Amino acid sequence: MTLKELMPLFLFLALCGALALGYPVALTLAGVALLFAGIGVLTGTFDASFLEALPNRVFGTMANETLLAVPLFVFMGVMLERSGVAEALLKSMARLFGGLTGGLAISVMVVGAVLAASTGIVGATVVTMGLIALPTMLRYGYDARLASGTICAAGTLGQIIPPSVVLVLLGDQLGNAYQQAQLKAGNYAPETVSVGDLFAGALIPGLLLVALYIAWIAFAAWRDPARAPALPLSEREGVTAWEILRALLPPLALVVAVLGSILAGIATPTEAAAVGAVGATVFAAVNGRLRLPLLREVMRQTTLVTSMVFLILIGAALFTLVFRGFGGDDDVHALLSSIPGGLIWTSSRSCSWWCRWSPPPCSAWAWTRSGWACCSPSTCRPRS
Repeated sequence: MTLKELMPLFLFLALCGALALGYPVALTLAGVALLFAGIGVLTGTFDASFLEALPNRVFGTMANETLLAVPLFVFMGVMLERSGVAEALLKSMARLFGGLTGGLAISVMVVGAVLAASTGIVGATVVTMGLIALPTMLRYGYDARLASGTICAAGTLGQIIPPSVVLVLLGDQLGNAYQQAQLKAGNYAPETVSVGDLFAGALIPGLLLVALYIAWIAFAAWRDPARAPALPLSEREGVTAWEILRALLPPLALVVAVLGSILAGIATPTEAAAVGAVGATVFAAVNGRLRLPLLREVMRQTTLVTSMVFLILIGAALFTLVFRGFGGDDDVHALLSSIPGGLIWTSSRSCSWWCRWSPPPCSAWAWTRSGWACCSPSTCRPRS
């Protein structure tokens, strides 16, 4: 293999090594890419003209209206964290489930799911749970590994349960990739994959993940009650239905306003995120916590997180340009095409079987030894 063929592999390994050493993701993406671009120019394996597309990539990222939802969702999450909604909800759930073995851990998971659906970011959930729930769980004799694992698992629910900032970023990237794939397949009027589609698709898996987490906590507590004991009788407090409703109503109302408007097609993700940001501010005002210092801190934290996200996007744009300049995209395409399922080498009989799952006309394509072919119930005919 020549040096040019090995450069994409070296680039990828250098990126993994730098990340493993603990360097920031955004700076690592951009720094490793620029370093290898310079090496490639010196060795004649990289065309520097690829870097001329970087300003357009950066401008396209900053002018993308879909990504405008990122700072709004971040603002909503940070404001909810500071408004005391999470603390009130966690206390109510702990009083409700505290009498059960593993009840505190189940409370943390339920609150994590509600916060994930109303904030969309991981940091706010983990920080809130770590400060409020972890000391309480350890004080009542919970196993440290079970307690910390429960909080970390509850925090990661913000990545999959919509509205998620990660899904907003994926929706922007997948929408462009899907359109390009459809155009290459001959479909010149493709339907886009929107952020709302990803939200709808992630809702059920996210709720299923919550159910599995709770089931595992219940099993672990049943198998070894000492790892997750119930609260002592002297410290159990009753909770009324009104107290639970008062704690659940603000985040659930925010979820319905944001996620419901997106799934119903009433608002775009950006518009719904703006509604969520205003709603979180209103809840903070109702709780009596909306003060100028709080608002200043929320704005500062939102700016920091948003800057980090967009810096990662810019670094990723630079990395993909250099990776493509070395021919890495062709190498990835060849690798994926060579594995089982990468390309469908078929005959007329197997194409007829394929078409059982996708009725004609030409709603499914298969790759034959003579090129792309359109499936029909009885045969494959070449694509016109």
